[in-house]
Amino acid sequence: MNFNSGIFLVFLPVVVAGYWILPHSGRKYWLLAASYFFYMYANPALIFLLLASTAVDYFCSHGIEKYRGQRKIMKLLLLVSICVNLGLLFTFKYFDFFAETINAGCAALGIPYRIPELGLILPVGISFYTFQTMSYTIDVYRGDFHAEDNVITFALYVSYFPQLVAGPIENPRNLLPQLKAEHHLNWDDFTAGFRLLLCGFFRKCVVADFCGIHVNNVFSNLESANSLAILGAGTLFCIQIYCDFAGYSEIAAGCARMMGVRLMRNFDQPYLSQSVTELFHRWHISLNQWFTSYVYIPLGGGRKGKARKLLNIVIVFSLCGLWHGARWTYVLWGLYAAFFLCLENILDFRHRFGPEWNTPVGKLIRRSYTFVLSIFSALLFRAESLGQLGVIYTRLFTQAGLSTAHFQAAYQSLGLTALSLAQLVLSIVAMAKLYTWGQYDLPSARTATGSARKISAAVYFILIIALCWLALLATEDAAIFAYFQF
Repeated sequence: MNFNSGIFLVFLPVVVAGYWILPHSGRKYWLLAASYFFYMYANPALIFLLLASTAVDYFCSHGIEKYRGQRKIMKLLLLVSICVNLGLLFTFKYFDFFAETINAGCAALGIPYRIPELGLILPVGISFYTFQTMSYTIDVYRGDFHAEDNVITFALYVSYFPQLVAGPIENPRNLLPQLKAEHHLNWDDFTAGFRLLLCGFFRKCVVADFCGIHVNNVFSNLESANSLAILGAGTLFCIQIYCDFAGYSEIAAGCARMMGVRLMRNFDQPYLSQSVTELFHRWHISLNQWFTSYVYIPLGGGRKGKARKLLNIVIVFSLCGLWHGARWTYVLWGLYAAFFLCLENILDFRHRFGPEWNTPVGKLIRRSYTFVLSIFSALLFRAESLGQLGVIYTRLFTQAGLSTAHFQAAYQSLGLTALSLAQLVLSIVAMAKLYTWGQYDLPSARTATGSARKISAAVYFILIIALCWLALLATEDAAIFAYFQF
């Protein structure tokens, strides 16, 4: 089920109302049923993959707990969990990709060998819930967390509908205790959750989808786009992908908060970052923490010398790129990010551009540097194939210019009009207010002081409701969340 769909506008109030009407003992059953309905809505057969992942990690974690101290058995059970989860992920997400790559290589070498492709449909959210269940089993193996005895509670942890299909990838130490706790209806939580919902819908339905229209205009006709059009599309795609995913995360957090659960913040104003390193501390925080905890640190992190640290960065971001999808452009995106992370590490970027750069001009220079790199990163991420990427960079460097004709051609390629440009600017300006108005930890709007602040909040409240409502009127044409495909 899509958050920006008509059915969700009915589903959420029913689930929240049922949650608060039921006694504490029945709430987990209600939420589990709602979560399974949420996941099965588009394709009921996919529930079997979710159940398989749930069952394997439940029994493996209990086996690890039971045989604590018997290292061989514990390692075997951990290996079973990892192999099953990664096996599901590989089969449905990567098998055809690698089969196609191997078949193409064999054909080029004249080898009469072909791997049959399965033609499987990618299950929504599989990258997220497999990583979440694996982290749980690994934490139990490490002794960081005790295995959950109640199978219903554990199944709810795996399938909790707000963050099931696109995260955040929650640590069991944060989410499981909250799912077991008895919550009481709290006005502060409810209003804070409602604000997060509105902010998320505004980011997605107004800003992200609006930017996406103009990005698609350029990418659907790259052969006629000049460098300014491509850079404009790259800039708008930076905004689109951020608002799309941050919007999903805010809606997820808002749904959970209305029922007393606090999910982690997944984005923290990444485009205010003053280095690529800082950007990845602020962007998709839960995924970066996952790779840090379960890949980077086990590989040695930065404990085994500079060269090993740089190699670990390359490995982690190559895997991170591949995690996003079975496409070589994603791998290139990961290597691109790894290159600049390694470069900043080699140059000791944090200390070389330290306190003396903490002036308005210094911060602007560093933020501009980071955002420009983000634009080229976005072009890698948006390209659907290496062939399309070649067209993008060919046009970028052969059709450059700053003449009036170049600007007019770029304006036309983006499909902008005076009205759409004004709408775009206004929506991005309004977006700047969302971070403070939709704070995850802000108790409620009643904490605001001063009539000006209250009026400001009321204006944004009305504006966001109006814009979201207008966007949701066209639910049949609503774009799905970009990270559903990951």
